[in-house]
Amino acid sequence: MTGRPKPDHRSAYVYFQTMTTRWMDNDSYRHMNNTMYYSFFDTIVNQYLIENGALDIEKSPVIGLVAETTCRYFSSIGFPSKINVALRVGHLGNSSIRYEIALFKDDDDVASAQGHFIHVYVDRESGRPTPLPEKLKSVIAPLQRAAT
Repeated sequence: MTGRPKPDHRSAYVYFQTMTTRWMDNDSYRHMNNTMYYSFFDTIVNQYLIENGALDIEKSPVIGLVAETTCRYFSSIGFPSKINVALRVGHLGNSSIRYEIALFKDDDDVASAQGHFIHVYVDRESGRPTPLPEKLKSVIAPLQRAAT
């Protein structure tokens, strides 16, 4: 058995957005509810794609659908906190991308949580998988992590 994976450091990621927790993000245990972590994951991926011209949520002929997601929790986050949401691409396939995300609380160098989304890209009309558009691949290229 390999044991529990260790959290990543900030240096393992290439793109960051600062977001904040909200009062409503806390659950009755006074920490951020697990569903909120996925909300931060979803937000950074789609915000990056929209801001870089790879996704028009109304008109893009190719859209990404979540096929798999996971999150590992290492330390608690709650309101009020500043979260540095980190993004990288772990794998670029023919019609899919594995986005890897980490949440760093305040100025911490070690991730409080990390996980991934795998998006399968499909034709908006047919819903069938389709090769990644060149624009998307060019936007994603700076996020690809070096092979380890």
